[in-house]
Amino acid sequence: MLKVSLIQMDLAHGDPVENRRKLEGLLREALKPKVKPDVIVLPEMWNTGYALERLSEIADRDGRPTIEWLKKVAAENGINIVAGSIADIRSESPAEEPRVYNTAYVINRSGEVVARYDKVHRFRLMGEEKYVAPGERAVTFDLDGVTCGLAICYDIRFPEFIRKIALLGARILFVPAQWPKPRQMHWKLLNMVRAIENQFYVVGVNRVGSQGKAVFPGISLVVNPWGEVLLEADEKEGIFETTIDLSAVDKVRRYIPVFEDRRPDVYY
Repeated sequence: MLKVSLIQMDLAHGDPVENRRKLEGLLREALKPKVKPDVIVLPEMWNTGYALERLSEIADRDGRPTIEWLKKVAAENGINIVAGSIADIRSESPAEEPRVYNTAYVINRSGEVVARYDKVHRFRLMGEEKYVAPGERAVTFDLDGVTCGLAICYDIRFPEFIRKIALLGARILFVPAQWPKPRQMHWKLLNMVRAIENQFYVVGVNRVGSQGKAVFPGISLVVNPWGEVLLEADEKEGIFETTIDLSAVDKVRRYIPVFEDRRPDVYY
């Protein structure tokens, strides 16, 4: 059993200092209950918003200061943090020029970074491909003995990518997002379908508020392996909690053995 807290927040466009200040208050609220959550999950690009033209100025550098701060929060409180995603500038090698990535970090209860995932599919409707370098691999990681995976927003539209994460052993998929209101039906349905076809939990955390003409509806979700919505947030900023029973993954996979019945020889 994992107690999961979803932090659904509005963002100050292009203002990392204000966004960290706001998140600090929301984290205090999330940690108030006597029984703390096992996992806290944040939305996509929450440190900067989609201030794409300014990312080279305002993004973190190698996860600093954001991830260094969240590592202390995780260690001091003994919690896991799926730190949504942040705009992060780094070089993958000494010979490479620094580039901006849309990067999801995961921190365990000891304050250690256990996963770093760069968004693979960049969203052309917002011009993300002009400013953000692409990720090149799927990522899984371990939280409290549970294999989990990451996808960021637009990634959820690519079933072959999500299936790869499931085949790597994921039992929970975390999906930080900035998904707009006009396509909110797609957001809900895609999270449900990915849970059903891969027979795992999907935890989707979306932002609220607006950026220019774009409005973000929240509606963060937790969907079980049967496709049932265990938690559906409203359109307000806040903290939303539920408990995940991992035994449901095994039950559904035994009942309908999708992974045993696959025919990759036909598909590829």
